[in-house]
Amino acid sequence: MEKIESQGIKPKKGLPRLMELAMTQKAPMVGGMILSVLATIASFLPYLAIYFIIQEIVGAYPDFDALDVPKVLGFGGLALGGVLLNVLLYTASVALSHIAAYGTLYQCKINYVSHITKLPLGYHLKMGSGRLRKIMDDNIESLEGFIAHDLPNMISAFVAPVVMLVLVFAVDWRFGLAAFVGIIFSFLIYGVTSGGDKTKKLMEDYQTSLEDMSNASVEYIRGIAVVKAFRQTTFSFKRLYDSIKNYTKTVIPYSLSQELMTAALSAALNGIYLFLIPVGIWIGSSTNDYPAFAASFIFYLIFVPVIASVLMKMIYASVNAMQVGNAVERFDQILAEPEIPEKNTFPKPSVYDVVYDHVTFSYAEDCTTAKPQTESFQSQQEKVNVAAALQSVSFTAPQGKLTAIVGPSGGGKSTIASLLPRFYDVEQGAIRIGGTDIRNMSTGDLMDTVSFVFQDNFLFKQSILENIRMGRPGATKEEVVAAAKAARCHEFITELPQGYQTVFGKNGVKLSSGQIQRIAIARAIVKNAPVLVLDEATSFSDPENEYFIQQALSELVKGKTVIMIAHRLSTVRNADQILVVDHGKIVQSGDHDELVSKEGWYQDLWSNYTKALTWKFSAGKEA
Repeated sequence: MEKIESQGIKPKKGLPRLMELAMTQKAPMVGGMILSVLATIASFLPYLAIYFIIQEIVGAYPDFDALDVPKVLGFGGLALGGVLLNVLLYTASVALSHIAAYGTLYQCKINYVSHITKLPLGYHLKMGSGRLRKIMDDNIESLEGFIAHDLPNMISAFVAPVVMLVLVFAVDWRFGLAAFVGIIFSFLIYGVTSGGDKTKKLMEDYQTSLEDMSNASVEYIRGIAVVKAFRQTTFSFKRLYDSIKNYTKTVIPYSLSQELMTAALSAALNGIYLFLIPVGIWIGSSTNDYPAFAASFIFYLIFVPVIASVLMKMIYASVNAMQVGNAVERFDQILAEPEIPEKNTFPKPSVYDVVYDHVTFSYAEDCTTAKPQTESFQSQQEKVNVAAALQSVSFTAPQGKLTAIVGPSGGGKSTIASLLPRFYDVEQGAIRIGGTDIRNMSTGDLMDTVSFVFQDNFLFKQSILENIRMGRPGATKEEVVAAAKAARCHEFITELPQGYQTVFGKNGVKLSSGQIQRIAIARAIVKNAPVLVLDEATSFSDPENEYFIQQALSELVKGKTVIMIAHRLSTVRNADQILVVDHGKIVQSGDHDELVSKEGWYQDLWSNYTKALTWKFSAGKEA
């Protein structure tokens, strides 16, 4: 889509876009559409047979002994054959369309997941997991229903009126013309009540409010422990409450607009009798062939509900297509978001010094996507937020050494860590590994080079073995077990119901934050990347878990270039160099002994830290 837009070609929307997606599985889709057309034609054979039967009966009236029974039974056979043929053709059509639907659905989800993994982390934070999940689970999923069911029905719905009009004009053009006028009148009524752009806007507002409510609901459920602990209610959880109110405000007018259009069209179509009956009276009063007139008139009176049914089916198909088209438009908006640019022109580095060279970055709204490297320094500077998260940060983390970054909360420590894997791109300056700008490395090479252990790690609902193996999918079970032992988590894993095959989160299997942290370390050990980033790796641990985590980390960091973000100063005493970051700047650097010996931030932080270790409560006062 980005390529199309860059060429000045407007991307497809609505039904053309839906057809484009459906045709990704061209062979089964075209086959299904052809069978749907044939099934529709077959569905009118019973009505044609009914007309011939009526003609025979009226022609024989009142002497039914003269009725050609074999001929009537032949027409009955034609009706039955039409029904059976319609069922067989429609079933085959739906079977093929399902094959196309699941193939398209699979490809769309793969494309979506692949794309969002290449978007900057800032975009994910801005959108929210609830909205991205809804697009994945609901918007893309709606394609299955459209391609598998609605599209064959839509083909049928648009072919059926053509066949129907041929039939109504072929039997008696005068009644056919009356029915056609009734149809035109019905659609004029529909056009008046449809609302046009107003209805489209109502649908867009409805979709947006639904996404917002989904996002807020996910956030609310994730924070339910806090809500319960502080005795909060839905009404006091403002974002969820407001999103529900906004959803109510949009869904009611949207639903009412649909009801008004549907009711008006349905009433008008079923009122086609009002056009047929006067024409029937006029024709009947002057006809010379009363049996032929009676047969035609009776047939049209029977056929009016069929006209209404066929045209309502077409309207429902059109409305469904508009709804799915709107959902797909949201999906396309995500696909149109620019990925983090990847040049893939430089080889993977052979040495692993990490250099931050005058790096500046802010979390401004316009900084969630990567900035072109060709942009001038002055134009970049104009876009940098006044309260930049990092301001001209420069340091070198030598290969095989431990570089610790400390400082007050909000000072920019975690931002430094987030820039190395390109969760965001720098606005000014550069980050290099072994002399290669990380923006000139392929994503695959960068991810192979850098490994991470964060303060808040995530385990997937799959086996512990596979959770650890995510560090390197090709790792053998023996390698996974060896990594688990090094990370000091082998013992508690073997005590789980199925050991390494235990599925996390299934049947109530839960782990403590410290245990999850050790599994994350095992994952990093299996990956065995030469550069390691530790972001508050022990911040949520109790003393026992911290002891095991420290042991695990000692195994993990051997021979690697390590950047450690830490709050607990005890964890960085032996670091080769310590950087003190405050307000987005490096205000001090050196090893522990150097920094403690001179006045400054680190000395104050160390003093406060040691006081905190000895602080205690006594009876009614602090000690």
